[in-house]
Amino acid sequence: MGKAAPQDQDPRDATIKDAAPWPVKRGRLVLKLYEHSLSILLVLLFAASFSLHAAGGASAYNDEQQSHGQPTVTVLGYLATSRFWFESFQNWQSEFLAVAVLVGASVYLCEKGSPESEPLADPHYETGA
Repeated sequence: MGKAAPQDQDPRDATIKDAAPWPVKRGRLVLKLYEHSLSILLVLLFAASFSLHAAGGASAYNDEQQSHGQPTVTVLGYLATSRFWFESFQNWQSEFLAVAVLVGASVYLCEKGSPESEPLADPHYETGA
């Protein structure tokens, strides 16, 4: 087997430098959240965009339904419509936004154990190499 990668090093066992990111210095829950900050951000962004799309789409859908004399639906009812899912799968702009966020966020956030992440205890100015 190969040797352990530096990004797999547990920051709790590392020599903490003065310039280490503050979550590493703080430790405990803050460090645990920092270790998975990229995943947390992406899950929150997905949940927010899904919820906002459902709420906004239901409002627009209900406006159209009322103008045609048809019954309206709740936000949960809108989730069961084919229109909601068609819009969700066809929304190519959100794919570009997701890629941009992923690239931008991965520069500053980290995921413990990821081959792309630098060691968590290293200062930000040392991780660009």
